[in-house]
Amino acid sequence: MTINKYGLLFALIGIMILAISFNQTSEQPENNTGRVDIMKREYVTPVSIIWKSDNTGQYITDAESLLLPGNGQADLFNDGLCRMINDSGHQSAILLDFGTQLHGGLEIVAGRWRSGVPERIRVRFGESISEAMSELGGEKNATNDHAIRDEELLLPWLGKREIGNTGFRYVRIDLLEPDAEIFLKEVNAISIYRDIPYLGSFNSSDTLLNTIWQTGAYTVHLNMQDYLWDGIKRDRLVWVGDMHPEVMTISAVFGQNDVVNASLDLIRDKTPLPGWMNGISSYSMWWVLVHADNYLQNGDLDYLKLQKPYLSALLRQFIDRIDDNGLERLDGHRFLDWPSSEDKAAIHAGYQALLAMTLEAGAEMCVILGDHETAELCAIHQKKLLGNIPDHNQSKQAAALMAMAGITPAKKVVDEVIAVGGAKNFSTFYGYYMLQALALAGEYPMAMDIIREYWGGMLKLGATTFWEDFNLDWAVNAYGIDQLPVEGKDDIHGDFGDYCYVGLRHSLCHGWASGPTTWLSEHVLGVKILEPGCRKVAIEPNLGDLEWVEGTYPTPHGVITIKHRRLEDGSVKSDIKAPRGVRIVNRK
Repeated sequence: MTINKYGLLFALIGIMILAISFNQTSEQPENNTGRVDIMKREYVTPVSIIWKSDNTGQYITDAESLLLPGNGQADLFNDGLCRMINDSGHQSAILLDFGTQLHGGLEIVAGRWRSGVPERIRVRFGESISEAMSELGGEKNATNDHAIRDEELLLPWLGKREIGNTGFRYVRIDLLEPDAEIFLKEVNAISIYRDIPYLGSFNSSDTLLNTIWQTGAYTVHLNMQDYLWDGIKRDRLVWVGDMHPEVMTISAVFGQNDVVNASLDLIRDKTPLPGWMNGISSYSMWWVLVHADNYLQNGDLDYLKLQKPYLSALLRQFIDRIDDNGLERLDGHRFLDWPSSEDKAAIHAGYQALLAMTLEAGAEMCVILGDHETAELCAIHQKKLLGNIPDHNQSKQAAALMAMAGITPAKKVVDEVIAVGGAKNFSTFYGYYMLQALALAGEYPMAMDIIREYWGGMLKLGATTFWEDFNLDWAVNAYGIDQLPVEGKDDIHGDFGDYCYVGLRHSLCHGWASGPTTWLSEHVLGVKILEPGCRKVAIEPNLGDLEWVEGTYPTPHGVITIKHRRLEDGSVKSDIKAPRGVRIVNRK
Protein backbone atom coordinates (compact mmCIF):
# COMPACT_ATOMS: atom_id res chain seq x y z
CA MET A 1 0.00 0.00 0.00
CA THR A 2 1.37 3.39 -0.98
CA ILE A 3 0.99 6.32 1.46
CA ASN A 4 0.84 9.84 0.05
CA LYS A 5 3.33 11.76 2.17
CA TYR A 6 1.50 15.06 1.59
CA GLY A 7 -1.82 13.55 2.61
CA LEU A 8 -0.27 12.21 5.79
CA LEU A 9 1.30 15.60 6.52
CA PHE A 10 -2.02 17.43 6.05
CA ALA A 11 -3.78 14.88 8.26
CA LEU A 12 -1.22 15.38 11.04
CA ILE A 13 -1.55 19.17 10.75
CA GLY A 14 -5.33 18.84 10.97
CA ILE A 15 -5.09 16.73 14.11
CA MET A 16 -2.74 19.29 15.68
CA ILE A 17 -5.11 22.14 14.87
CA LEU A 18 -8.05 20.26 16.40
CA ALA A 19 -6.04 19.51 19.54
CA ILE A 20 -4.94 23.15 19.91
CA SER A 21 -8.50 24.32 19.30
CA PHE A 22 -9.84 21.87 21.88
CA ASN A 23 -7.31 22.98 24.49
CA GLN A 24 -8.00 26.62 23.85
CA THR A 25 -11.73 26.04 24.10
CA SER A 26 -11.47 24.02 27.31
CA GLU A 27 -9.27 26.68 28.93
CA GLN A 28 -11.62 29.56 28.16
CA PRO A 29 -13.28 31.00 31.28
CA GLU A 30 -16.97 30.18 31.47
CA ASN A 31 -19.39 33.04 31.08
CA ASN A 32 -21.45 31.96 34.08
CA THR A 33 -23.64 34.40 35.95
CA GLY A 34 -24.51 31.86 38.61
CA ARG A 35 -28.14 31.57 37.49
CA VAL A 36 -29.65 28.65 35.65
CA ASP A 37 -33.12 28.91 34.13
CA ILE A 38 -35.01 25.82 35.23
CA MET A 39 -38.40 27.01 34.07
CA LYS A 40 -40.26 25.50 31.14
CA ARG A 41 -41.83 27.60 28.37
CA GLU A 42 -44.95 26.27 26.71
CA TYR A 43 -46.97 27.98 23.98
CA VAL A 44 -50.72 28.06 24.58
CA THR A 45 -53.32 28.80 21.90
CA PRO A 46 -56.31 30.95 22.91
CA VAL A 47 -59.54 29.02 23.42
CA SER A 48 -62.02 31.73 22.49
CA ILE A 49 -62.56 35.30 21.34
CA ILE A 50 -64.49 37.13 24.02
CA TRP A 51 -64.96 40.47 22.28
CA LYS A 52 -64.12 42.39 19.08
CA SER A 53 -64.48 46.07 18.40
CA ASP A 54 -66.08 45.17 15.09
CA ASN A 55 -68.52 42.40 14.26
CA THR A 56 -69.40 43.62 10.76
CA GLY A 57 -66.37 42.16 9.02
CA GLN A 58 -65.32 45.59 7.80
CA TYR A 59 -62.43 46.13 10.21
CA ILE A 60 -61.65 42.70 11.68
CA THR A 61 -61.74 39.52 9.61
CA ASP A 62 -60.79 35.87 10.18
CA ALA A 63 -60.23 36.40 13.90
CA GLU A 64 -61.09 32.74 14.51
CA SER A 65 -57.84 31.76 12.82
CA LEU A 66 -56.10 32.77 16.05
CA LEU A 67 -57.75 29.81 17.79
CA LEU A 68 -55.83 27.35 15.61
CA PRO A 69 -52.49 25.95 16.82
CA GLY A 70 -49.53 27.39 14.94
CA ASN A 71 -45.82 26.80 14.54
CA GLY A 72 -44.54 30.22 15.65
CA GLN A 73 -43.05 30.96 12.23
CA ALA A 74 -43.94 33.98 10.11
CA ASP A 75 -44.36 33.34 6.37
CA LEU A 76 -45.22 35.22 3.21
CA PHE A 77 -48.78 34.01 2.90
CA ASN A 78 -51.66 35.94 4.46
CA ASP A 79 -54.42 33.56 3.47
CA GLY A 80 -56.91 33.22 6.30
CA LEU A 81 -54.95 35.35 8.78
CA CYS A 82 -56.66 37.69 11.24
CA ARG A 83 -56.74 41.14 9.67
CA MET A 84 -57.23 44.33 11.74
CA ILE A 85 -57.80 47.73 10.08
CA ASN A 86 -58.11 51.24 11.49
CA ASP A 87 -59.55 54.29 9.79
CA SER A 88 -60.46 57.72 11.06
CA GLY A 89 -63.67 56.40 12.60
CA HIS A 90 -62.67 53.06 14.02
CA GLN A 91 -59.86 51.59 16.14
CA SER A 92 -59.67 47.82 15.96
CA ALA A 93 -59.24 45.72 19.09
CA ILE A 94 -59.74 42.09 20.08
CA LEU A 95 -59.97 40.27 23.44
CA LEU A 96 -58.67 36.69 23.72
CA ASP A 97 -59.28 34.08 26.42
CA PHE A 98 -56.61 31.46 27.15
CA GLY A 99 -58.98 29.41 29.26
CA THR A 100 -57.13 29.39 32.56
CA GLN A 101 -54.80 31.55 34.64
CA LEU A 102 -51.20 31.47 33.38
CA HIS A 103 -47.88 33.00 34.29
CA GLY A 104 -45.70 34.34 31.51
CA GLY A 105 -46.17 36.52 28.45
CA LEU A 106 -47.30 36.64 24.85
CA GLU A 107 -45.88 35.66 21.46
CA ILE A 108 -47.34 37.56 18.50
CA VAL A 109 -46.51 36.27 15.02
CA ALA A 110 -47.20 38.88 12.33
CA GLY A 111 -48.00 38.63 8.64
CA ARG A 112 -47.32 41.15 5.90
CA TRP A 113 -49.22 44.38 5.35
CA ARG A 114 -49.16 47.16 2.83
CA SER A 115 -47.04 49.68 4.73
CA GLY A 116 -44.16 47.22 5.12
CA VAL A 117 -43.11 48.87 8.40
CA PRO A 118 -43.71 48.03 12.06
CA GLU A 119 -47.09 49.10 13.43
CA ARG A 120 -47.85 50.29 16.94
CA ILE A 121 -50.13 48.16 19.10
CA ARG A 122 -51.24 48.11 22.72
CA VAL A 123 -51.31 44.88 24.74
CA ARG A 124 -53.27 44.53 27.97
CA PHE A 125 -53.06 41.41 30.13
CA GLY A 126 -55.81 40.68 32.63
CA GLU A 127 -56.54 38.15 35.34
CA SER A 128 -60.15 39.03 34.61
CA ILE A 129 -61.99 40.35 31.58
CA SER A 130 -62.53 43.57 33.49
CA GLU A 131 -58.79 44.02 34.01
CA ALA A 132 -57.90 43.29 30.40
CA MET A 133 -60.45 45.89 29.24
CA SER A 134 -59.41 48.56 31.76
CA GLU A 135 -57.48 51.79 31.65
CA LEU A 136 -54.69 52.34 34.18
CA GLY A 137 -55.73 54.09 37.39
CA GLY A 138 -59.19 55.51 37.91
CA GLU A 139 -61.89 54.03 40.11
CA LYS A 140 -61.07 50.48 39.02
CA ASN A 141 -57.41 50.94 40.08
CA ALA A 142 -55.72 48.93 37.33
CA THR A 143 -51.94 49.04 37.82
CA ASN A 144 -48.61 47.99 36.41
CA ASP A 145 -47.28 47.21 39.92
CA HIS A 146 -44.65 44.45 40.11
CA ALA A 147 -45.35 43.41 36.51
CA ILE A 148 -46.00 45.47 33.39
CA ARG A 149 -49.34 44.24 32.12
CA ASP A 150 -50.39 47.24 29.98
CA GLU A 151 -48.01 48.72 27.42
CA GLU A 152 -47.56 49.88 23.85
CA LEU A 153 -45.05 48.37 21.46
CA LEU A 154 -44.07 48.07 17.82
CA LEU A 155 -45.16 44.90 16.05
CA PRO A 156 -42.67 43.90 13.32
CA TRP A 157 -43.71 43.30 9.73
CA LEU A 158 -43.28 39.61 8.83
CA GLY A 159 -41.76 38.77 12.17
CA LYS A 160 -42.73 38.03 15.72
CA ARG A 161 -42.55 39.77 19.07
CA GLU A 162 -42.61 38.54 22.64
CA ILE A 163 -43.99 40.72 25.41
CA GLY A 164 -44.90 40.47 29.04
CA ASN A 165 -44.11 38.65 32.25
CA THR A 166 -47.16 38.61 34.50
CA GLY A 167 -50.18 36.63 35.62
CA PHE A 168 -53.12 36.56 33.21
CA ARG A 169 -55.90 34.67 31.51
CA TYR A 170 -57.11 37.33 29.06
CA VAL A 171 -55.27 39.52 26.56
CA ARG A 172 -56.59 42.53 24.66
CA ILE A 173 -54.75 43.78 21.56
CA ASP A 174 -55.45 47.23 20.08
CA LEU A 175 -54.15 48.56 16.78
CA LEU A 176 -53.27 52.16 17.62
CA GLU A 177 -52.39 54.29 14.58
CA PRO A 178 -55.11 55.73 12.32
CA ASP A 179 -55.31 54.31 8.81
CA ALA A 180 -53.19 51.30 9.84
CA GLU A 181 -53.45 47.61 8.99
CA ILE A 182 -51.92 44.46 10.47
CA PHE A 183 -52.22 40.72 9.90
CA LEU A 184 -51.92 38.43 12.91
CA LYS A 185 -50.84 34.88 12.11
CA GLU A 186 -50.71 33.73 15.74
CA VAL A 187 -51.18 35.08 19.25
CA ASN A 188 -49.88 32.53 21.74
CA ALA A 189 -49.54 32.74 25.49
CA ILE A 190 -46.09 31.82 26.76
CA SER A 191 -46.71 29.79 29.89
CA ILE A 192 -43.67 29.74 32.20
CA TYR A 193 -43.72 27.15 34.97
CA ARG A 194 -41.77 24.44 36.75
CA ASP A 195 -42.14 21.18 34.89
CA ILE A 196 -42.78 18.94 37.90
CA PRO A 197 -45.21 16.06 38.39
CA TYR A 198 -48.29 16.24 40.60
CA LEU A 199 -47.38 13.36 42.91
CA GLY A 200 -50.22 14.03 45.33
CA SER A 201 -53.84 13.72 44.30
CA PHE A 202 -57.37 13.87 45.69
CA ASN A 203 -60.51 12.45 44.18
CA SER A 204 -63.86 11.90 45.87
CA SER A 205 -67.58 11.54 45.32
CA ASP A 206 -67.84 15.37 45.44
CA THR A 207 -66.62 16.94 42.20
CA LEU A 208 -66.61 20.43 43.74
CA LEU A 209 -64.15 19.41 46.47
CA ASN A 210 -62.01 17.71 43.82
CA THR A 211 -61.89 20.91 41.77
CA ILE A 212 -61.06 22.99 44.85
CA TRP A 213 -58.16 20.65 45.74
CA GLN A 214 -56.80 20.88 42.19
CA THR A 215 -57.27 24.66 42.00
CA GLY A 216 -55.29 25.18 45.20
CA ALA A 217 -52.51 22.94 43.88
CA TYR A 218 -52.40 24.83 40.58
CA THR A 219 -52.41 28.21 42.35
CA VAL A 220 -49.25 27.31 44.23
CA HIS A 221 -47.67 25.66 41.18
CA LEU A 222 -47.90 28.93 39.23
CA ASN A 223 -46.20 30.75 42.12
CA MET A 224 -43.25 28.34 42.15
CA GLN A 225 -41.13 30.55 39.92
CA ASP A 226 -37.46 31.52 40.55
CA TYR A 227 -38.50 31.62 44.19
CA LEU A 228 -41.79 30.90 45.92
CA TRP A 229 -43.91 33.97 45.25
CA ASP A 230 -47.16 35.01 46.81
CA GLY A 231 -48.74 36.21 43.57
CA ILE A 232 -47.86 36.04 39.87
CA LYS A 233 -49.28 39.43 38.92
CA ARG A 234 -48.64 41.34 42.13
CA ASP A 235 -46.64 40.32 45.20
CA ARG A 236 -44.03 38.54 43.13
CA LEU A 237 -41.95 38.41 46.30
CA VAL A 238 -40.92 35.99 49.03
CA TRP A 239 -43.28 36.77 51.92
CA VAL A 240 -42.26 34.12 54.42
CA GLY A 241 -45.50 34.19 56.43
CA ASP A 242 -47.53 33.74 53.28
CA MET A 243 -45.24 30.83 52.41
CA HIS A 244 -46.57 28.58 55.17
CA PRO A 245 -49.82 27.51 53.45
CA GLU A 246 -47.90 27.29 50.17
CA VAL A 247 -45.22 25.02 51.63
CA MET A 248 -47.90 22.79 53.14
CA THR A 249 -49.52 22.54 49.69
CA ILE A 250 -46.18 21.79 48.03
CA SER A 251 -45.63 18.97 50.51
CA ALA A 252 -49.07 17.47 49.78
CA VAL A 253 -48.86 17.84 46.00
CA PHE A 254 -45.25 17.90 44.84
CA GLY A 255 -43.24 16.59 47.77
CA GLN A 256 -39.77 18.03 48.25
CA ASN A 257 -38.93 20.95 45.97
CA ASP A 258 -35.83 23.15 45.96
CA VAL A 259 -37.89 26.33 45.66
CA VAL A 260 -38.82 26.01 49.34
CA ASN A 261 -35.27 25.85 50.70
CA ALA A 262 -34.08 28.55 48.30
CA SER A 263 -36.83 30.91 49.45
CA LEU A 264 -36.28 30.20 53.15
CA ASP A 265 -32.56 30.85 52.75
CA LEU A 266 -33.10 34.00 50.71
CA ILE A 267 -35.25 35.63 53.36
CA ARG A 268 -32.87 34.50 56.13
CA ASP A 269 -29.85 35.97 54.40
CA LYS A 270 -31.73 39.21 53.70
CA THR A 271 -32.67 39.53 57.39
CA PRO A 272 -29.66 39.75 59.73
CA LEU A 273 -30.74 39.70 63.36
CA PRO A 274 -32.21 41.55 65.19
CA GLY A 275 -34.28 42.35 62.10
CA TRP A 276 -37.67 40.82 61.40
CA MET A 277 -38.30 39.04 58.13
CA ASN A 278 -40.16 41.26 55.66
CA GLY A 279 -40.16 43.80 58.52
CA ILE A 280 -42.96 41.83 60.21
CA SER A 281 -42.30 40.09 63.54
CA SER A 282 -44.90 37.37 62.94
CA TYR A 283 -43.18 36.47 59.67
CA SER A 284 -40.01 35.55 61.54
CA MET A 285 -42.19 33.24 63.63
CA TRP A 286 -43.59 31.72 60.46
CA TRP A 287 -40.02 31.09 59.25
CA VAL A 288 -39.49 28.84 62.25
CA LEU A 289 -42.82 27.07 61.73
CA VAL A 290 -42.18 26.54 58.01
CA HIS A 291 -38.84 24.94 58.85
CA ALA A 292 -40.50 22.64 61.38
CA ASP A 293 -43.14 21.46 58.89
CA ASN A 294 -40.59 21.23 56.08
CA TYR A 295 -38.37 18.99 58.21
CA LEU A 296 -41.31 16.83 59.30
CA GLN A 297 -42.23 16.24 55.64
CA ASN A 298 -38.78 15.74 54.15
CA GLY A 299 -36.52 14.76 57.07
CA ASP A 300 -33.52 16.61 55.62
CA LEU A 301 -31.30 16.83 58.70
CA ASP A 302 -28.30 18.21 56.81
CA TYR A 303 -30.38 21.17 55.65
CA LEU A 304 -31.82 21.73 59.13
CA LYS A 305 -28.29 21.79 60.60
CA LEU A 306 -27.46 24.73 58.34
CA GLN A 307 -30.16 26.75 60.11
CA LYS A 308 -28.85 26.14 63.64
CA PRO A 309 -26.91 29.41 64.28
CA TYR A 310 -29.68 31.66 62.98
CA LEU A 311 -32.50 29.56 64.45
CA SER A 312 -31.05 29.49 67.96
CA ALA A 313 -30.34 33.22 67.95
CA LEU A 314 -33.80 34.02 66.59
CA LEU A 315 -35.52 31.90 69.26
CA ARG A 316 -33.60 33.73 71.98
CA GLN A 317 -34.62 37.01 70.39
CA PHE A 318 -38.26 35.94 70.70
CA ILE A 319 -37.72 34.95 74.33
CA ASP A 320 -36.25 38.37 75.11
CA ARG A 321 -39.58 39.89 74.06
CA ILE A 322 -41.70 38.00 76.57
CA ASP A 323 -42.32 39.98 79.77
CA ASP A 324 -42.27 38.72 83.34
CA ASN A 325 -46.02 38.05 83.20
CA GLY A 326 -45.68 35.76 80.19
CA LEU A 327 -47.08 38.21 77.65
CA GLU A 328 -45.57 38.70 74.22
CA ARG A 329 -44.07 42.14 73.58
CA LEU A 330 -42.95 41.73 70.01
CA ASP A 331 -42.05 44.87 68.08
CA GLY A 332 -41.68 45.53 64.37
CA HIS A 333 -44.73 45.64 62.15
CA ARG A 334 -47.44 43.56 63.86
CA PHE A 335 -49.54 41.69 61.33
CA LEU A 336 -51.61 38.51 61.02
CA ASP A 337 -53.54 39.07 57.79
CA TRP A 338 -55.19 42.02 56.09
CA PRO A 339 -58.78 41.63 57.36
CA SER A 340 -57.54 41.57 60.97
CA SER A 341 -54.87 44.25 60.49
CA GLU A 342 -56.74 47.02 62.32
CA ASP A 343 -57.76 44.88 65.30
CA LYS A 344 -54.98 45.36 67.89
CA ALA A 345 -56.60 43.02 70.43
CA ALA A 346 -56.86 40.25 67.85
CA ILE A 347 -53.26 40.78 66.76
CA HIS A 348 -52.03 40.48 70.36
CA ALA A 349 -54.07 37.32 70.92
CA GLY A 350 -52.82 35.88 67.63
CA TYR A 351 -49.23 36.81 68.46
CA GLN A 352 -49.48 35.21 71.91
CA ALA A 353 -50.63 31.96 70.32
CA LEU A 354 -48.27 32.11 67.35
CA LEU A 355 -45.28 32.68 69.63
CA ALA A 356 -46.26 29.71 71.79
CA MET A 357 -46.44 27.55 68.64
CA THR A 358 -43.08 28.93 67.48
CA LEU A 359 -41.30 28.16 70.74
CA GLU A 360 -42.77 24.64 70.80
CA ALA A 361 -41.54 23.95 67.27
CA GLY A 362 -38.24 25.67 68.01
CA ALA A 363 -37.65 23.54 71.09
CA GLU A 364 -38.23 20.35 69.11
CA MET A 365 -35.78 21.40 66.39
CA CYS A 366 -33.17 22.52 68.94
CA VAL A 367 -33.30 19.09 70.60
CA ILE A 368 -32.69 17.47 67.21
CA LEU A 369 -29.79 19.90 66.62
CA GLY A 370 -28.26 19.31 70.05
CA ASP A 371 -28.91 22.82 71.39
CA HIS A 372 -30.51 21.69 74.63
CA GLU A 373 -30.02 25.00 76.41
CA THR A 374 -32.10 26.94 73.87
CA ALA A 375 -34.62 24.10 73.77
CA GLU A 376 -35.11 24.34 77.56
CA LEU A 377 -35.53 28.11 77.41
CA CYS A 378 -38.15 27.70 74.68
CA ALA A 379 -40.09 25.14 76.73
CA ILE A 380 -40.06 27.33 79.87
CA HIS A 381 -41.30 30.41 78.03
CA GLN A 382 -43.86 28.51 75.97
CA LYS A 383 -45.43 27.39 79.24
CA LYS A 384 -45.54 31.02 80.41
CA LEU A 385 -47.27 32.07 77.18
CA LEU A 386 -49.86 29.29 77.50
CA GLY A 387 -50.69 30.52 80.99
CA ASN A 388 -52.23 33.70 79.56
CA ILE A 389 -55.58 33.68 77.77
CA PRO A 390 -55.88 36.92 75.77
CA ASP A 391 -59.10 38.33 74.36
CA HIS A 392 -59.51 37.25 70.75
CA ASN A 393 -62.10 40.03 70.24
CA GLN A 394 -64.29 37.64 68.19
CA SER A 395 -61.57 37.46 65.55
CA LYS A 396 -61.63 34.17 63.69
CA GLN A 397 -57.96 34.63 62.89
CA ALA A 398 -56.89 35.00 66.53
CA ALA A 399 -59.30 32.32 67.77
CA ALA A 400 -57.93 29.80 65.26
CA LEU A 401 -54.35 30.34 66.39
CA MET A 402 -55.39 30.11 70.05
CA ALA A 403 -56.96 26.71 69.38
CA MET A 404 -53.91 25.48 67.46
CA ALA A 405 -51.55 26.62 70.24
CA GLY A 406 -53.65 24.98 72.94
CA ILE A 407 -54.33 28.24 74.76
CA THR A 408 -58.09 27.74 74.47
CA PRO A 409 -59.99 24.49 73.78
CA ALA A 410 -60.77 24.17 70.07
CA LYS A 411 -64.44 23.31 70.71
CA LYS A 412 -64.89 26.52 72.68
CA VAL A 413 -63.41 28.84 70.04
CA VAL A 414 -65.25 27.03 67.26
CA ASP A 415 -68.63 27.31 69.00
CA GLU A 416 -68.13 30.91 70.12
CA VAL A 417 -66.25 32.39 67.15
CA ILE A 418 -65.28 30.35 64.10
CA ALA A 419 -68.62 28.61 63.51
CA VAL A 420 -70.56 31.86 63.89
CA GLY A 421 -71.86 32.83 60.44
CA GLY A 422 -70.12 29.87 58.80
CA ALA A 423 -67.86 31.16 56.04
CA LYS A 424 -68.59 34.79 56.92
CA ASN A 425 -65.40 36.61 57.98
CA PHE A 426 -63.17 33.86 56.62
CA SER A 427 -60.05 35.01 54.82
CA THR A 428 -58.04 33.35 52.09
CA PHE A 429 -54.77 33.27 54.11
CA TYR A 430 -55.98 32.53 57.65
CA GLY A 431 -58.89 30.48 56.37
CA TYR A 432 -56.47 27.56 56.43
CA TYR A 433 -55.95 27.95 60.18
CA MET A 434 -59.67 28.37 60.76
CA LEU A 435 -60.15 25.04 58.99
CA GLN A 436 -57.44 23.54 61.21
CA ALA A 437 -59.28 24.75 64.32
CA LEU A 438 -62.50 23.16 63.03
CA ALA A 439 -60.62 19.88 62.59
CA LEU A 440 -59.24 20.07 66.13
CA ALA A 441 -62.84 20.43 67.33
CA GLY A 442 -63.91 17.43 65.25
CA GLU A 443 -66.11 19.60 63.02
CA TYR A 444 -65.08 18.02 59.73
CA PRO A 445 -68.49 18.25 57.98
CA MET A 446 -68.75 21.94 58.88
CA ALA A 447 -65.26 22.58 57.54
CA MET A 448 -66.07 20.81 54.28
CA ASP A 449 -69.26 22.87 53.89
CA ILE A 450 -67.27 26.08 54.45
CA ILE A 451 -64.71 25.00 51.85
CA ARG A 452 -67.53 24.44 49.38
CA GLU A 453 -69.14 27.80 50.14
CA TYR A 454 -66.06 30.03 50.45
CA TRP A 455 -63.47 28.62 48.04
CA GLY A 456 -66.27 27.25 45.86
CA GLY A 457 -67.66 30.78 45.78
CA MET A 458 -64.57 31.93 43.88
CA LEU A 459 -64.99 29.10 41.38
CA LYS A 460 -68.60 30.14 40.77
CA LEU A 461 -67.30 33.57 39.81
CA GLY A 462 -64.98 32.13 37.16
CA ALA A 463 -61.81 31.59 39.19
CA THR A 464 -59.24 29.11 37.92
CA THR A 465 -56.85 30.02 40.75
CA PHE A 466 -57.61 31.29 44.27
CA TRP A 467 -57.51 34.95 45.14
CA GLU A 468 -55.64 37.29 47.46
CA ASP A 469 -58.84 37.83 49.40
CA PHE A 470 -62.53 37.11 49.05
CA ASN A 471 -65.62 38.17 50.94
CA LEU A 472 -68.89 36.35 50.36
CA ASP A 473 -70.75 39.67 50.58
CA TRP A 474 -68.99 40.81 47.41
CA ALA A 475 -70.64 38.02 45.44
CA VAL A 476 -74.25 38.94 46.24
CA ASN A 477 -74.84 41.01 43.10
CA ALA A 478 -71.65 40.46 41.11
CA TYR A 479 -70.82 39.13 37.67
CA GLY A 480 -67.83 36.82 37.28
CA ILE A 481 -64.28 37.52 36.23
CA ASP A 482 -65.03 35.63 33.00
CA GLN A 483 -67.89 37.92 31.96
CA LEU A 484 -68.18 41.24 30.17
CA PRO A 485 -70.02 43.91 32.18
CA VAL A 486 -73.59 43.04 33.11
CA GLU A 487 -75.92 46.02 33.53
CA GLY A 488 -77.06 46.47 37.11
CA LYS A 489 -74.44 44.11 38.57
CA ASP A 490 -71.13 44.65 40.35
CA ASP A 491 -67.71 43.89 38.90
CA ILE A 492 -66.32 41.29 41.33
CA HIS A 493 -62.74 42.28 40.44
CA GLY A 494 -62.90 46.02 39.86
CA ASP A 495 -65.51 47.12 42.43
CA PHE A 496 -64.20 45.39 45.55
CA GLY A 497 -61.03 44.76 47.53
CA ASP A 498 -59.46 46.55 50.47
CA TYR A 499 -56.17 47.70 51.99
CA CYS A 500 -53.41 47.17 49.39
CA TYR A 501 -55.63 45.22 47.01
CA VAL A 502 -58.34 47.70 46.05
CA GLY A 503 -60.03 47.05 42.73
CA LEU A 504 -58.10 45.56 39.84
CA ARG A 505 -54.83 45.69 41.80
CA HIS A 506 -56.29 42.67 43.60
CA SER A 507 -54.31 39.53 42.78
CA LEU A 508 -56.42 36.63 41.54
CA CYS A 509 -53.65 34.04 41.95
CA HIS A 510 -52.31 34.09 45.51
CA GLY A 511 -50.56 31.04 46.93
CA TRP A 512 -51.61 31.75 50.51
CA ALA A 513 -55.19 30.90 49.52
CA SER A 514 -54.43 27.23 48.83
CA GLY A 515 -55.27 25.93 52.32
CA PRO A 516 -58.10 23.53 51.34
CA THR A 517 -55.68 21.46 49.26
CA THR A 518 -53.53 20.62 52.25
CA TRP A 519 -56.53 20.35 54.57
CA LEU A 520 -58.37 17.84 52.38
CA SER A 521 -55.24 15.68 52.06
CA GLU A 522 -54.62 15.77 55.80
CA HIS A 523 -58.12 15.43 57.21
CA VAL A 524 -60.33 13.81 54.56
CA LEU A 525 -57.78 11.57 52.87
CA GLY A 526 -56.38 11.37 56.39
CA VAL A 527 -52.60 11.72 56.04
CA LYS A 528 -50.85 12.75 59.28
CA ILE A 529 -47.07 12.64 59.41
CA LEU A 530 -45.80 11.44 62.79
CA GLU A 531 -42.04 11.18 62.26
CA PRO A 532 -39.61 13.27 60.15
CA GLY A 533 -39.26 12.25 56.56
CA CYS A 534 -42.64 10.48 56.67
CA ARG A 535 -41.03 7.47 58.31
CA LYS A 536 -44.23 6.99 60.30
CA VAL A 537 -47.59 8.14 58.98
CA ALA A 538 -51.08 7.80 60.43
CA ILE A 539 -54.06 7.44 58.09
CA GLU A 540 -57.15 8.89 59.79
CA PRO A 541 -59.91 9.60 57.23
CA ASN A 542 -62.90 11.81 57.92
CA LEU A 543 -65.30 11.41 55.03
CA GLY A 544 -68.06 13.69 56.29
CA ASP A 545 -70.87 13.30 53.77
CA LEU A 546 -68.66 11.69 51.12
CA GLU A 547 -69.31 8.19 49.85
CA TRP A 548 -65.69 7.60 48.94
CA VAL A 549 -62.33 9.32 48.61
CA GLU A 550 -59.05 8.23 47.09
CA GLY A 551 -55.73 9.83 46.40
CA THR A 552 -51.98 9.83 46.76
CA TYR A 553 -49.49 11.52 49.05
CA PRO A 554 -45.78 12.07 48.24
CA THR A 555 -43.04 11.10 50.70
CA PRO A 556 -39.23 11.01 50.36
CA HIS A 557 -39.58 7.21 49.99
CA GLY A 558 -42.26 7.25 47.30
CA VAL A 559 -45.99 7.79 47.01
CA ILE A 560 -48.61 6.50 49.45
CA THR A 561 -51.78 5.33 47.67
CA ILE A 562 -55.01 5.56 49.65
CA LYS A 563 -58.63 4.54 49.07
CA HIS A 564 -61.52 4.91 51.54
CA ARG A 565 -65.10 3.78 50.93
CA ARG A 566 -68.12 4.09 53.21
CA LEU A 567 -69.96 0.82 53.69
CA GLU A 568 -73.70 0.35 54.22
CA ASP A 569 -73.28 0.09 57.99
CA GLY A 570 -71.54 3.49 58.05
CA SER A 571 -68.06 2.14 58.65
CA VAL A 572 -65.18 3.02 56.35
CA LYS A 573 -63.11 0.44 54.50
CA SER A 574 -59.59 1.55 53.63
CA ASP A 575 -57.01 0.28 51.16
CA ILE A 576 -53.56 1.73 51.75
CA LYS A 577 -50.33 1.02 49.91
CA ALA A 578 -47.14 2.60 51.23
CA PRO A 579 -43.59 2.48 49.87
CA ARG A 580 -40.81 0.77 51.76
CA GLY A 581 -39.50 3.08 54.49
CA VAL A 582 -42.95 4.40 55.44
CA ARG A 583 -44.74 2.74 58.36
CA ILE A 584 -48.51 3.20 58.36
CA VAL A 585 -50.41 3.29 61.65
CA ASN A 586 -54.07 3.88 62.45
CA ARG A 587 -54.59 5.65 65.74
CA LYS A 588 -58.41 5.46 65.67
